[in-house]
Amino acid sequence: MTGALPPKQGLYDPANEHDACGVGFVAHIKGEKSHAIVQHGLTILERLHHRGAVGADPRAGDGAGLLLQMPDAFFRKSVSFELPAEGEYAVGMVFLPQADKSRAAAEKTIEDFVAAEGQTLLGWRDVPVDNGGLGYSVLPTEPVIRQVFIQCGTNCADQNAFERKLFVIRKQIENNVRDAKLEGCDAFYFTSLSSRTVVYKGMLLSDQVGEYYKDLSDESMTSALALVHQRFSTNTFPTWDLAHPFRMIAHNGEINTVRGNVNWMAARKSGMASDILGDDLDKIWPLIPEGQSDTACFDNALELLVMGGYSMAHAMMMLVPEAWAGNPQMDNDRRAFYEYHAALMEPWDGPAAVAFTDGRQIGATLDRNGLRPARYLITDDDLVVMGSEMGVLKIPEEKIVKKWRLQPGKMFLIDMEQGRIIDDAEIKADLSASKPYQEWLNKTQIKLDDLPKAVGVMAPDAATLLDRQQAFGYTQEDIKMLLSPMVINGMEATGSMGADNPPAVLSAKPKHLSNYFKQLFAQVTNPPIDPIREEIVMSLVSLVGPRPNLLDMGEGEGHMRLECKQPVSLTLTLSVSAT
Repeated sequence: MTGALPPKQGLYDPANEHDACGVGFVAHIKGEKSHAIVQHGLTILERLHHRGAVGADPRAGDGAGLLLQMPDAFFRKSVSFELPAEGEYAVGMVFLPQADKSRAAAEKTIEDFVAAEGQTLLGWRDVPVDNGGLGYSVLPTEPVIRQVFIQCGTNCADQNAFERKLFVIRKQIENNVRDAKLEGCDAFYFTSLSSRTVVYKGMLLSDQVGEYYKDLSDESMTSALALVHQRFSTNTFPTWDLAHPFRMIAHNGEINTVRGNVNWMAARKSGMASDILGDDLDKIWPLIPEGQSDTACFDNALELLVMGGYSMAHAMMMLVPEAWAGNPQMDNDRRAFYEYHAALMEPWDGPAAVAFTDGRQIGATLDRNGLRPARYLITDDDLVVMGSEMGVLKIPEEKIVKKWRLQPGKMFLIDMEQGRIIDDAEIKADLSASKPYQEWLNKTQIKLDDLPKAVGVMAPDAATLLDRQQAFGYTQEDIKMLLSPMVINGMEATGSMGADNPPAVLSAKPKHLSNYFKQLFAQVTNPPIDPIREEIVMSLVSLVGPRPNLLDMGEGEGHMRLECKQPVSLTLTLSVSAT
């Protein structure tokens, strides 16, 4: 039994997994917990059924689930051991291998790392499930599901420190179990490990979540929020662990830049340090394991930023920035915020609608292109409902005080501790003014366009030019059909014929070097984006220089950087310099 994707074979490659799904949440603005919120979450899931995929087995889907706040009263009556005060203990929801020996080894690993990090393991609980409705293709992959209860240790000063320690514990356990290569270890997975939230999910249809997890029907299962997701993975194999929500987010869309994002995160390891995480930072690598979905990778990156000291809103603005480079109407402080952080974190580009929560705040943001729908409403009794579409909950019109949609690059945030909605303008104004970002840019930024112009090189004679063009693989078609219109008209040539030429790597003919480098775009409904025609949401800015420490929460003046408006200028500059 395995919960993993099939290995690479034939035309299938697990690296090409993508998905497009239904996402939503319901929350009480004042943070009032109730079982009704849980039921509302399950209702939203059921009404997002059409956004999920069903295979030849009609009872097999791509996955569904919901994230809730810690239901303290429920757990107190459901375990046989004593629990400390709320906030001083955590619950880990764990998928375990079916094989007894592997399961015992995985549980021993959990217990060992909990003790090694100075926390106390209180006990285990078997999660009651009803698998009678699972499809015949799902049953063989069903994991054993248990909850582990952990008490906060004396080495954690507060709940935030406890959350960071749980993050470090979980990463070590996951990496250790994976490296041990236990039988069926692909099924091992922490859906959540937190003192604030718990996630119930699996390879289920949207209407199966409430039936499968018996906990969710208990009246003492209460929460002030329910973040839900119904997965529709495109050309992929569903697995239990790839169902959403993840530990902080649920996501509708695709991260087109995920391979580059993952590589950059891995490359930062040697240059990263954190005053908040301290020596624990070295224990979490690899931060983003191979074989995860794009959303799981994004969730791992968000976890690191939040555990490293950023607020949820700050981290989301770094990961999914709005269009700032080509927007002359943007406030100068906000533009400086984005420009400064562009050197810290490359954008995780969508199309993406991302709902996020840490158990205290819940919100959503839309990528700068706005290619995924997300609508919300607010009622007169402080209920907020957000979904991929309206109609996920039946709300009488007379109770609705506002209906609106997420706009491209905008954020919607509910702070349940403050008991209010914080709008996009306030969030970004506060964060932009929190540090002197423009002052830091003035000290560290060198713009290529501001440097003295170099003396132009002499044009070669016709024979020399032809030799060089042939040596570098230029053809008559390149000169006449592609380059000439660009030089004469300042725009890309258009034509009606399809490109049926083979990829450069498979062609028997010599190709220009640039033909070997093509950007990958989404597989579903999303055309490639043209940075010239769509410059309002696109930026070709390239930064040259050492990457700053991502988790440096200090003065931000450490490294100089050269900023180039587009990579063509950069390439020509470096070529001239090399010559």
